[in-house]
Amino acid sequence: MSPRRALILVPPLLALLAAPGHADTPGGVQAKNKAVDGEKVYRQICAACHMPNAMGSGGGAIPALAKNRKLADPAYPVTIVTKGKGAMPPMSDMLSPAQVAAVITYVRTHFGNAYPQPVTEADVKRIARPGRSAE
Repeated sequence: MSPRRALILVPPLLALLAAPGHADTPGGVQAKNKAVDGEKVYRQICAACHMPNAMGSGGGAIPALAKNRKLADPAYPVTIVTKGKGAMPPMSDMLSPAQVAAVITYVRTHFGNAYPQPVTEADVKRIARPGRSAE
């Protein structure tokens, strides 16, 4: 690597070192302590992997959320979001139960999904309790 190229990389690397560790979340957003808005959470956190149109990755490592029948039962996405599965990391340390409920409700009512029953914070707390796992 040339000295000039190394100098270009130093400021961004120093910024990463100076940032608090809890700020390192998908989408580069500190999710805790943010307003509860499912669309906003999706855009800031989920869209980085599931894509803005919720179509996921072409190779299948990141599943499409659009027109996804697995979202019909709220327990499935709540468990996946809070505990993780496969390439999906657990988000329970990054998102509050209210944010999890809001983003799942948003996804279940958008992207060609028609599951209008809202997911509540109480649902998330009940479903995500210790001992439950994803399929």
